[in-house]
Amino acid sequence: MKHSHHPVRRMAGIAVSGTALALVLMAGAANAEETLRAVSAFPKPLAFSQSFQGFVDLVNEKGKGVIKIDYIGGPEMFPPNQQVDAVRRGVIDMQYGPASYYLGTMPEADAWVGSTVSAADARANGGFEIMQTAFSEKLGVNLLAHLDTGVQFHIYTIDEPKRTEDGGVDLDGLRIRSQPIYNSFFESLGAIPVSVPVPDVYTGLERHTFDGSGWPIIAIKDLSWDKFLRYRIDPGFFQTDLAVVVNPAKWDALSDEAKTIINEASAEYEKTSYDNFQAMISETDKAVRDEGMEVITLEGDAAAKYLDGAYDSAWKRMKEAGSDHYDALRKAYYTR
Repeated sequence: MKHSHHPVRRMAGIAVSGTALALVLMAGAANAEETLRAVSAFPKPLAFSQSFQGFVDLVNEKGKGVIKIDYIGGPEMFPPNQQVDAVRRGVIDMQYGPASYYLGTMPEADAWVGSTVSAADARANGGFEIMQTAFSEKLGVNLLAHLDTGVQFHIYTIDEPKRTEDGGVDLDGLRIRSQPIYNSFFESLGAIPVSVPVPDVYTGLERHTFDGSGWPIIAIKDLSWDKFLRYRIDPGFFQTDLAVVVNPAKWDALSDEAKTIINEASAEYEKTSYDNFQAMISETDKAVRDEGMEVITLEGDAAAKYLDGAYDSAWKRMKEAGSDHYDALRKAYYTR
């Protein structure tokens, strides 16, 4: 019976042998191409999911015959706030979505929320490497990319917001649709943050059950919320926090060639997606203004005070959570 183990050992040896793999490839065996199954936190038609599709396409183009990402779906497969855990457990290989969904476990996500630099800058100054450590330590996954940076958030309202004597905005008593990352900032402006699932926001605005919403600039038209939200407060604040993560065991099992292809595509697409979204922001900004949305632009000290309130709320939250990486991340990601 002892001898029956030898073929298994030999097979294992062949599976990890690069030479054997090369021979298999030369023999034209298509199954030598490694595949990663990926999901997104958003439905496929959304602009952010379309951007992730661009990343998938880039990897698949560069990795032909070596590595392939199979983008199998979105929130219909796993609830968005459970997707990273599904990656950690190996139920799925790769995921794209907001890091801030996991703020309770990984307070370092606020470095991206409160960031004033691009992903490319953070790769160069060491910030990205610290975030890789945080994702690994706190969430048990490998961070590959911080995509779609440079998209800021705005407060939109149905009716014209009141102004303060110093040129700011007074949102006292207004019910503003919020997410956990905005809550303390909105409260500092006097607003009452309300939690409304995205699919219910249109009806809520139509019935005026709340008075406005925080939202990134680009998706406002996709969802037709601009039909009701006729005022936008500038400047924008915060920044998108969209990560691509992969299961560590799956990553370790990939060939070095596959890893290199994915890492190079990640760094390249961080820049490409930034540029794509800057163009999209300009288009959306022009379109909503042309369609009569009124932009209330805070200036000088009023603008500085408004932005201080936003960014301070994110960095304070991380500090209070006791992150060991606070000082290093603030130095890398915050330049105001």
